[in-house]
Amino acid sequence: MTTKASTTRKRRSTTTTAKKEVNGKKVPVLQIENIPIGKIKPDPKQPRKTFDEKQLQQLSDSIKEFGVLQPITVRKSGKDFIIVMGERRFRASKIARKNTIPSIVRTYENDEVLEVQIIENLQRKDVEPTEEAEAIAYLSDKYQPSEIAKRLGRTDNFIRQRLKLAGLIDGFKHFVRNGEMTISLGVGVALFEPEEQQMMLETMGEDYNSHQINRMIKDQTYDLEKAPFDVADKTLVAKAGSCVECPFNAANQGNLFGEGKMVCTKSPCFETKKTKSFLNLIEKSKKKNLLLIPEIRQYWADEEKNQLVISQLENNGLKVYLLDDVEIIENPIEPTMDAIKIEYQHYDYSEDELKAEFKEAIQQYKEELKTYCSAEKNGFVNGIVFHPETYQNKNVFIKVIEKLKNDSSEYSAPLANRKMADCTPEEQIIKINEREIRKRQIENNKQFEEVVQMIRETDYIDTKKTLSVDEMVAFSISLFENNVDYMSRQKCFSGFFAKTSKMSRVEIVEHFKKNFKKEIFHKLIRYMLTKQVHFSESNHNNNLTNISFYYAMQGYYKSKIADIEKSYAEKRNKREARLKERIAVLEKKIQELKD
Repeated sequence: MTTKASTTRKRRSTTTTAKKEVNGKKVPVLQIENIPIGKIKPDPKQPRKTFDEKQLQQLSDSIKEFGVLQPITVRKSGKDFIIVMGERRFRASKIARKNTIPSIVRTYENDEVLEVQIIENLQRKDVEPTEEAEAIAYLSDKYQPSEIAKRLGRTDNFIRQRLKLAGLIDGFKHFVRNGEMTISLGVGVALFEPEEQQMMLETMGEDYNSHQINRMIKDQTYDLEKAPFDVADKTLVAKAGSCVECPFNAANQGNLFGEGKMVCTKSPCFETKKTKSFLNLIEKSKKKNLLLIPEIRQYWADEEKNQLVISQLENNGLKVYLLDDVEIIENPIEPTMDAIKIEYQHYDYSEDELKAEFKEAIQQYKEELKTYCSAEKNGFVNGIVFHPETYQNKNVFIKVIEKLKNDSSEYSAPLANRKMADCTPEEQIIKINEREIRKRQIENNKQFEEVVQMIRETDYIDTKKTLSVDEMVAFSISLFENNVDYMSRQKCFSGFFAKTSKMSRVEIVEHFKKNFKKEIFHKLIRYMLTKQVHFSESNHNNNLTNISFYYAMQGYYKSKIADIEKSYAEKRNKREARLKERIAVLEKKIQELKD
């Protein structure tokens, strides 16, 4: 790579000029020539490749009326001229059928032309992001990112992000150019080597899917703040060195994931360090005679990934205890008011209610701390609990649960509480089937969460189509399940799910859809309108929900509302009249005292 200059190069260019006298001195003046458009050609090396047709037409209309207000810059090339700056004005002039265009002719040396074009293009506001990235990458061969930032009036982080975006393969650049892929997501993909990007592209298929891309990035990046090892350790894997200084740490490539956020983008290296840290954890537990407990329940012990962890512990001579086999006491974390506010941020809690929650949390903390401090007296020993996938670990107190020696008493325990080895073949079949049902439930829930998350990332909410029957059905059932209390269900919606007691949930939804009427939808909406109002001294006048509800009801119960308003007005008028009388008497007494 060419050595980067630390100072701006001095331009050496000549210009077609005349000279005039200024304060007794002759100074050069740029000469503007009207050059025939047919003799001017765009520069094939011009870094700008995209032009907005609509904006070109608007500029063309302006040129028809007012002419070209700012001359273009060209350089001589044989009998013709090559555009240096102003290709957009040139294109618009051709559309406006102009014969000539005002131009300034200049002569440049070597590769100055391209550099001038790049800087001129980058100073525009409408530059296409991938072209901008490629242009900045070209300048980075000569200048440091901080110097490029100063030249363009941009932040250092902006320049680093664009430099990273320049490494995006063409298949993904296409999605950035047409607006399907955001710049931030493009930068996320560009963190990976071209071969990995190509694999991601092929995995995604022909149709762009931002949710799938986000998931692949998440699967191949690691939050170093949650690493199970010291990220500043240079000796854990000597060849890799410290994560803090590593070029594959996103924090060293600009704030790609947020201010100072450390994210590893080199999966093999992270996995190697993670494995090495786990082996070190095993050695530490053997050396200090500490119980090392994986966070695995007996229920999931047969999972392949969990079996690998268990066998690794056994191969290193450790007796394996699972969470079901031990009692654990952790060092409690003292609560703070800020933590309580975050925990209850989605609840409409008053300051007094938050204080009450904080007081209760403090009391619970004191009790847990007392238990923790007396753990050793109660037969607990020092140990370590670790996550079987991330290997994150923490120091705790552990006590192994004593098991009954009488085998028959073990068999008398509930089937769910017994180990697979302690079960008869018939019971093992039952447990296997139960586990499979549970796994399917968990998988179905994860699948549903992923679908919902994918939809939330689309523009579904901004869709301008009218609601479909399925959407109205979904909204109706959602309102009913989440907002209608038991008494209101009996009183207002007793026939909402009629004749469905023996149906599955899917059959119930299908039944409701088949018998769905907009009257039901309207009934639920009207029910919600009556329930979502707020009662307090100032709400009637200040709450938007209440005001809109009041206006909406005028179309149905105007006379009844007027009667209620009249009743209150009469009471208010009588009260205010009595007050005036009392005040008049008091004012008379005050006057008598003055006299």
